[in-house]
Amino acid sequence: MSTANINLRTDSEIKAQAGQIFESLGLDMSTAINLFLRQTVKCNNLPFVIGTQAMEDAAVRPPFQFGCMAGKISISDDFDEPLEDFKEYME
Repeated sequence: MSTANINLRTDSEIKAQAGQIFESLGLDMSTAINLFLRQTVKCNNLPFVIGTQAMEDAAVRPPFQFGCMAGKISISDDFDEPLEDFKEYME
């Protein structure tokens, strides 16, 4: 994999605040920006909703959205049920 450099300008206060958040998550700025870029490619869109349309859509969609995986993840009613599929491998 070849690499490319990105130079960007941003507000120093925003950079500092974001840096603190990333640090609390164990990330550096470069890794966080790479995560954003990868999610953008994976979703083929921004990995979050922006703009006034987002506020209008909020009234007609469930209150929680999980980026491009919204509606694709579910939790079994029986928490142990998925483990049954792997029982023979765990013995």
